[in-house]
Amino acid sequence: MSQLIVRNLETEIKTKLQRRAKRHGRSMEEEVREILRDATKDERTKRKGLGTRIAARFRKFGLKKGEEFTELRDIRLQVPDFDD
Repeated sequence: MSQLIVRNLETEIKTKLQRRAKRHGRSMEEEVREILRDATKDERTKRKGLGTRIAARFRKFGLKKGEEFTELRDIRLQVPDFDD
């Protein structure tokens, strides 16, 4: 296991961390470890695609499951040449 020392931490931040740790029933040290674990998780695994997120927003307006927008990945745009 490694150690990390954080210097010059504002008193207000420390107080907020202590309150947050108490709410979660953890020590402040364990709370900071959990925050660091969450911050370093692979974001690609928890982020949904843009089409899925848009569909979720419009579902309340009548968009049904299966009508989601398809993801457009690795699409190369062809830029027109206006010099001709």
